[in-house]
Amino acid sequence: MKKVTILKAVAASLLVSCSSPKKPAESTQNNNFYNVEQFADLQILRYKVPGFEDLSTDQKKLVYYLSQAALTGRDILFDQNGKYNLRIRRALEAIYTNPKEDQNSEEFKKLSTYLKRVWFSNGIHHHYGMDKFLPEFSPEYFKEALLRVDASELPLASGESVDVLYATLQPVMFDTQVLPKRVNQAHGEDLILTSACNYYQGVTQAEAEAFYDKLKDPNDAAPISYGLNSRLVKENGVVQEKVWKIDGLYGDAIALTVYWLEKAATVAENATQKAVIEKLIKFYTTGDLKDFNDYSIEWVQDLDSRVDFVNGFTETYGDPLGLKASWESLVNFKDIDATRRTELISQNAQWFENNSPVDPQFKKKEVKGVSAKVINAAILGGDLYPATAIGINLPNANWIRNNYGSKSVTIGNITDAYNKASHGSGFDEEFVYSPVELDLINSYADLTDELHTDIHECLGHGSGIILPGKEDALKAYGATIEETRADLFGLYYLADEKLVELGLTPNMDAYKAAYYNYMMNGLMTQLVRIELGNNVEESHMRNRQLIAQWAYQKGKADNVVELVNKDGKTYVVVNDYPKLRALFGELLSEIQRIRSTGDLDAARAIVEAYAINVDPALHKEVLTRYATLNLAPYKGFVNPVYTAVEDADGNIVDVQVTYDESYADQMLRYSTDYSFLPSVNN
Repeated sequence: MKKVTILKAVAASLLVSCSSPKKPAESTQNNNFYNVEQFADLQILRYKVPGFEDLSTDQKKLVYYLSQAALTGRDILFDQNGKYNLRIRRALEAIYTNPKEDQNSEEFKKLSTYLKRVWFSNGIHHHYGMDKFLPEFSPEYFKEALLRVDASELPLASGESVDVLYATLQPVMFDTQVLPKRVNQAHGEDLILTSACNYYQGVTQAEAEAFYDKLKDPNDAAPISYGLNSRLVKENGVVQEKVWKIDGLYGDAIALTVYWLEKAATVAENATQKAVIEKLIKFYTTGDLKDFNDYSIEWVQDLDSRVDFVNGFTETYGDPLGLKASWESLVNFKDIDATRRTELISQNAQWFENNSPVDPQFKKKEVKGVSAKVINAAILGGDLYPATAIGINLPNANWIRNNYGSKSVTIGNITDAYNKASHGSGFDEEFVYSPVELDLINSYADLTDELHTDIHECLGHGSGIILPGKEDALKAYGATIEETRADLFGLYYLADEKLVELGLTPNMDAYKAAYYNYMMNGLMTQLVRIELGNNVEESHMRNRQLIAQWAYQKGKADNVVELVNKDGKTYVVVNDYPKLRALFGELLSEIQRIRSTGDLDAARAIVEAYAINVDPALHKEVLTRYATLNLAPYKGFVNPVYTAVEDADGNIVDVQVTYDESYADQMLRYSTDYSFLPSVNN
């Protein structure tokens, strides 16, 4: 294990100092703490970590070690998202930091923007829309700039020339016909062969499905998430897996993850948390998915630790078949005061389940172990960085949820940063119909949006039952249907008197703010995230359009919701909020049936009918109106910087947090200090 020893020495050096990569001069000054910079369709924000200073020294050290572990998998995600991503990123960074480049030239500025987009998306495909975004600089400039870089700084294969590197990367970056979509979900096409993600090599969709169908046992009481931590390849005519583990694929990065996890285990808050970390280390070592189940069960039962984390192969949205998981990490600690809200919800989980509008045969007779809390994110990593979720419910395995429960979190400081950064943007004034709706939104939207996230994560994903053998039956439609189910559960209960009774909402008007925002977003304003002429691809966007369009279409006879024209502009008007709630309940019942029974034909039909297609005229109007606001539809974050303070003997006696690192500085530092994989990973 000589290679691992060397990597551990690299990791140890990070305790002492952080390198300062060369870079173009860039100002970090900003009048608004939360707003860092804006480019393309992206806005970079920063977030505070309130309460970190109040943690004990060991808790701070735990956050520090887990944060280091959270950054070690960055290269893994780049490679998962596309086989050329690491070479492209490193080539661009070599040009960007090359002192020979004219930083004032228009071509260099265009390259800088493209590189920032690659950093943000962890590759060359849009992080949300999945389409490849193209450079605005010319191929000729790219080649000339590569030739100006010292060859030792470029991601050249052994014996490879710069000309060969350029010839390899040029079509991948510039040709619209080459790898155009990271994740393709178009019905009727081979989803693997038409997706650029790097989870499969040399296999077709039919071969992959046959490979994993053969492994599954529908009667297994403790199902294995086959395929979760591997690349499926065909070599010498044989379909086989390359497992992601410490002595397998991505082993160089995983070895460093384990190094930091081992340090974290020495300052674990209790025996249960230490066992969680040790079981994760075992999984990374063996790659055995039974060990992953053991880790997940142990993790979900750790309810006493203040500091918590997610680390590893988690969500499957990046795989068109919904099997293989992207690498992500989140280090966090409980916001004790704010958690009262989610604890109230989880304490009443059985009441919500019993009173949901779904068929009784699909309800849980006993809701187990729904743990919910509000957290403050301490660090974002992998597929949660720079763009992140605002709520998480894990583990994903339904049998573990049923038998051991789940953890649901709302990320309070991220939500707070979004809210504070958006104040005064003019968005609501442009798209909201009248002062009546504006007053509702200004009075209640922040509260009800947080509650919707809470119920979505805490109860929605954990609600209902899935019949044996039907966990993966919805295939490419599974992610959209699951998010639709959780969103509908939250929407339905936002309008329930139970929330007023629990003191979670002040009155029976508050929910209307969330309903109006949801319908406006699903029918209109989320279209700002899609290029004109494209349809809806991302699972969460499909979910929102499915709900809004279905309710709009089904409520037409009663004029529940309408699209009206005022002064030449289209607006959403909700005429009957109680009937809209009834429609949400009706749809929830059907979506739960589809999910419970694994009705693939019904899932395909409802998604294809309501979730995908876009009215081009309305789309153009929304984009035109949005452009006048000079806003970015997508937002992500720079992380805080944690610095270990050591005594004369090298012991950590404190950890300090600062917030002044710029976006480019952070990305270049991560590429220097946390880049452990070769440019080509086979």
